Amino acid sequence: ACDLMNQGILALVSSIGCTSAGSLQSLADAMHIPHLFIQRSPAGTPRSGCGLTRSNRNDDYTLSVRPPVYLNDVILRVVTEYAWQKFIIFYDNDYDIRGIQEFLDKVSQQGMDVALQKVENNINKMITGLFASMRIEELNRYRDTLRRAILIMNPSTAKSFLTEVVETNLVAFDCHWIIINEEINDVDVQELVRRSIGRLTIIRQTFPVPQNISQRCFRGNHRISSSLCDPKDPFSQSMEISNLYIYDTVLLLANAFHKKLEDRKWHSMASLTCIRKNSKPWQGGRSMLETIKKGGVNGLTGELEFAENGGNPNVHFEILGTNYGEDLGRGIRKLGCWNPVTGLNGSLTDRKLENNMRGVVLRVVTVLEEPFVMVSENVLGKPKKYQGFSIDVLEALATYLGFKYEIYVAPDHKYGSPQDDGSWNGLIGELVFKRADIGISALTITPDRENVVDFTTRYMDYSVGVLLRKAEKTVDMFACLAPFDLSLWACIAGTVLLVGLLVYLLNWLNPPRLQMGSMTSTTLYNSMWFVYGSFVQQGGEVPYTTLATRLMMGAWWLFALIVISSYTANLAAFLTITRIENSIQSLQDLSRQTDIPYGTVLDSAVYEHVRVKGMNPFERDSMYSQMWRMINRSNGSENNVLESSAGIQKVKHGNYAFVWDAAVLEYVAINDAECSFYTVGNTVADRGYGIALQHGSPYRDVFSQRILELQQNGDMDVLKHKWWPKNGQCDLYSSVDTKQKGGALDIKSFAGVFCILAAGIVLSCFIAMLETWWNKRKGSRVPSKEDDKEIDLEHLHRRVNSLCTDDDSPHKQFSTSSIDLTPLDIDTLPTRQALEQISDFRNTHITTTTFIPEQIQTLSRTLSAKAASGFSFGSVPEHRTGPFRHRAPNGGFFRSPIKTMSSIPYQPTPTLGLNIGSDPDRGTSI
Repeated sequence: ACDLMNQGILALVSSIGCTSAGSLQSLADAMHIPHLFIQRSPAGTPRSGCGLTRSNRNDDYTLSVRPPVYLNDVILRVVTEYAWQKFIIFYDNDYDIRGIQEFLDKVSQQGMDVALQKVENNINKMITGLFASMRIEELNRYRDTLRRAILIMNPSTAKSFLTEVVETNLVAFDCHWIIINEEINDVDVQELVRRSIGRLTIIRQTFPVPQNISQRCFRGNHRISSSLCDPKDPFSQSMEISNLYIYDTVLLLANAFHKKLEDRKWHSMASLTCIRKNSKPWQGGRSMLETIKKGGVNGLTGELEFAENGGNPNVHFEILGTNYGEDLGRGIRKLGCWNPVTGLNGSLTDRKLENNMRGVVLRVVTVLEEPFVMVSENVLGKPKKYQGFSIDVLEALATYLGFKYEIYVAPDHKYGSPQDDGSWNGLIGELVFKRADIGISALTITPDRENVVDFTTRYMDYSVGVLLRKAEKTVDMFACLAPFDLSLWACIAGTVLLVGLLVYLLNWLNPPRLQMGSMTSTTLYNSMWFVYGSFVQQGGEVPYTTLATRLMMGAWWLFALIVISSYTANLAAFLTITRIENSIQSLQDLSRQTDIPYGTVLDSAVYEHVRVKGMNPFERDSMYSQMWRMINRSNGSENNVLESSAGIQKVKHGNYAFVWDAAVLEYVAINDAECSFYTVGNTVADRGYGIALQHGSPYRDVFSQRILELQQNGDMDVLKHKWWPKNGQCDLYSSVDTKQKGGALDIKSFAGVFCILAAGIVLSCFIAMLETWWNKRKGSRVPSKEDDKEIDLEHLHRRVNSLCTDDDSPHKQFSTSSIDLTPLDIDTLPTRQALEQISDFRNTHITTTTFIPEQIQTLSRTLSAKAASGFSFGSVPEHRTGPFRHRAPNGGFFRSPIKTMSSIPYQPTPTLGLNIGSDPDRGTSI
């Protein structure tokens, strides 16, 4: 500058930084040389205020060609419009952070949370160092901070920084960044938009362009080169703003000098020596300064003029912006403009998305879980199609809000749990590492998950349930014996034998009266048979006339009635309804038993829920501690599974209970083809299913609002009934197979009855064969069956004769109708003392052989008229007596019930002229 003054100058134009600007200002003020200062920032970094001191207006010869730095005012206005409360400011090495001190003071007074971070030259190394030094929690908080950021740096650094943070997933589509720099041209804008995701706002200085294309290159009488005046010219696009102001400054000086020449107020150029102390300033400096200040020019930067304070007030900032999205190369539009006079012109309000998400493509991560998410179509070479309750909810949101989505399954097929190093796996891990935008499935809202991701409001209640297999009807051949226990059957059998024996003893001690020719007798065999027949309600034929026997039989019949009735009622229940041996109707019932093992999915939300409550010493309910002991056997590997589908199959094929989401288990039970499952669980829902989003996602509120609308207007209930119908084919809560109720009985239920019948048939055939063999073997020594069934009536005669000749005590009196012979046909009666054979009893297969000795005179036989007419006695006397051998019908010895005896006179009955000699029904009374 001193060298130029020695040569002689009219004005000094400088384009330097703030460091040298103060020295030139002092020199210009001392020498009275007009100084036109054009502030230049290094490498396109945004400017900071130089803070030039102006002590006295008359002594100030420095004019600031470039407008003052208004970055503080512009940023504050934009941030206020966006309603930011927390953000971070990134700046590069060349920027003087003191330039935004005023802005930081104002936002601090408004309670905003602002962080500052300097961007190193090696951006990749800086990002790598962040991942290496931060834990997962710190990294998540840092990602949340990056959702709102302001970049104050040169365009090249901004491009590199955007590329690194996008590639390392530090930011996602929900971020909103502001880049502010006066030196950003159109090429830089397009490149920045192409490299960024989410929403981007760019603030840059702009210059008005004449609407008339023919007038763009003409400024008064001055013609500008087309390479400079054409905005689309590559050369003009690459020019720095400082160079544009230099061009306009030279044009301004030329106009001022021309005006001086026209006014003939030209001053000779000053040839000054600034080194000597006694150097005098230029005398024409003040006049030249006033001419320059009063002049003005319309150049490449618009109107170049100076205010009273020596500054250029003409400055305009353009605010450009994009919408939310992750499409690279999406369009950008002008949002508004700002100038010091009118302020902001336009609306920058960061409005809620509402139903304006058109063009947004969301990446959705999921885990397959029936009926929330299922694969509906899997064609080779085409994207998979999904269906389910959660997919229906997502589709309802997409239809209303207008966004599109792409679904993929989490690589490890897990919902996600914290790892030892603090990171997350599964679906939650995909959201934490910004690889997905939202996560949807049977995902429950838990405090641990909410620490790392955001959730919408619940769209369905959640509760823990248990899936069990219904009790099946077992194949039991002797199901007919099931109503009574084995010990009860043994008691009944013993009771039959005991009562039969007692009946026999009572009859033996006090014999009952039996009519002659009765088909029954009171033997032990008959007593047992009669007791058994009355027990099975088949009756008996033994007449019991004593009071003691009748009392016993009355009690026995009452006992048999109760037993048979109870057996019949219980048998109907056993044959139609399957008995429930291990009935579990609640989680408490499940926790108290140990016969059925149970478990859940390892490292799932249910697993953690039971673990936390089971290991909590202050938990009042011991149910969870008991469940945790069962679930945690062998460190959880014995009873737990890796996927819910494996747990369901384990219940279907084994003795196992699966603890899982009640909604999932209900769907499985409803749609089981065999209806072999039933579910139990808690009726109180303590949590719910929600849609997970990245931490700080702008879509959380709009998603939650839409879900509430779906619940209010009943659309959510319609979706639920689609997957959980009320009238399903299976009963969810019945622990027995409903298909067996009221159905026809099968052969399996009565197989035991047929087996008993077959055993009886086989046993009877075997005994019949054994009797036949025995009779043949003993044929010569043992009387035939006819002889076995004969009794010696001679013994009866002697007994009766002795009774008649003894005393006349009542117990020895003989009734006149005590002996009846069944119908018989006597063909002929031989001579006295001869043995006469009487023919077989007609229709009875009974043969009677009668001996009539002469000497027996004490017993008389009286024949009725019908019988007498049928007998041919010849010269038989009027009174015939003799011994009788009679075959008893029961095959044993006939025991006469005769208590008294008297003589029976024979009285011939006149014939009625009927031919009844061959009448098979005629009888003989003795």
